[in-house]
Amino acid sequence: MKGDNPITPAGYAAMKARYDHLLGTARPEIVEIVSWAAGNGDRSENGDYLYGRKKMREIDRELAHLARRMKAARVIDPAEQPDRTRVFFGATVKLVDEDERERTLTLVGDDEQDAGNGLVGWSSPLARAVRGAEIGDVRMVRGPTGLREWEVLAISYPERAA
Repeated sequence: MKGDNPITPAGYAAMKARYDHLLGTARPEIVEIVSWAAGNGDRSENGDYLYGRKKMREIDRELAHLARRMKAARVIDPAEQPDRTRVFFGATVKLVDEDERERTLTLVGDDEQDAGNGLVGWSSPLARAVRGAEIGDVRMVRGPTGLREWEVLAISYPERAA
């Protein structure tokens, strides 16, 4: 269903690039290997053929997954956010917990999340908790270490293109 999957323009471009690479480069290379291997006779003991078929199935599964995710994607440009005083999709948020540990994160689509780089998926517990928050708001978040209190210190969005 269109719009069930918010994603940034950069995240959508990366997903599309991955799809295009698989469809235009990776899959044709595997098809060529499988065709060559199939011409070598007995397929039951042909490692190139068996491995190639397995790899082709993996690529086809990933292509189908990416196609479904792109069809459901709703591209949202955070730079176009009119209300920059609250936390919405694409916001970069600086938080501090009750132990005075600061954390800066950006709320992105679930398909582009990368917690190690501060990109938190829109459906994650922390993202859901801070949605709509303003600077100074305190939100409780249940995480792997239990219930934690986070205060919003700063909110920013990418600049609009000139």
